[in-house]
Amino acid sequence: MALSPTNSNDAFLQEVDEAVRKDQLDNIMQRYGRWILGGAVAALLAFGGYLYWGHRQEIARGEKAEALIAAFDKVKAGQPTAATADLKALESEGNPAYRAAALIEQSNLKAKSGDLKAAAALIAKVAADTKLDQSLRDMALIRQTALEYDTLKPEAIIARLKPIVDAKDPASSWFASAAELSAAAYYSQGKYDQAGQLYGRIAKLPDVAKTLQSRSVQMAGMLGVDAVADRAAESLKAEVEGARAAASEAGAAPAAGDQKGTPGAAAAAKSEEAK
Repeated sequence: MALSPTNSNDAFLQEVDEAVRKDQLDNIMQRYGRWILGGAVAALLAFGGYLYWGHRQEIARGEKAEALIAAFDKVKAGQPTAATADLKALESEGNPAYRAAALIEQSNLKAKSGDLKAAAALIAKVAADTKLDQSLRDMALIRQTALEYDTLKPEAIIARLKPIVDAKDPASSWFASAAELSAAAYYSQGKYDQAGQLYGRIAKLPDVAKTLQSRSVQMAGMLGVDAVADRAAESLKAEVEGARAAASEAGAAPAAGDQKGTPGAAAAAKSEEAK
């Protein structure tokens, strides 16, 4: 069957187009082939280097973790000098988390030895490290303040811990500890209203340590804040809300109070029996 003139022209144009594209590709490869191949090889090498770097970082983290555990073991074994040497090496490694852990433990060792000034200076480095999580920095600042408490003026303590005490959305997870130190500072100033309010706030916290809660309730009561009544009211409110939620989930909300199994139905049954 002979091809029509139109089909013959289309086939010819297609062949010409393919030939032109092949020539263009050959020209590109002749002019830029080495660069393209070199770029592909460089990309592969870079990807391989990235994988190797990640592997080395993982190994390094494992080594640091082992070194930190070894230092803790030396502390438990009563070898503070050897433990301090290991902790100082970790401190100089550059990783913020391990540096913080090393500084905290060194501070603890200094505090145990009675050198509170050196202990406070070490923990202050953690509080000032902006690369660390804010919660960890808050803990370090509270620890530093506790170590320096006897050397600081009450107003300095209150001012230092105010950002933690006043923090909202979210509140600091270390509010209770900061508030207790601040309340004690207010008390030493004779500002009993402010002290009582802070003790009352601590007492109302649902997840505060029992010992701290007990101290706060006693101090609040002594300063004229009825934290016991406040906690009782909050507890009752929580119980009522919990009961309502349970009833809603169980679908136990009768329309008229006289369905089977309800107090109204039980009263009706007893009335029938009496008849």
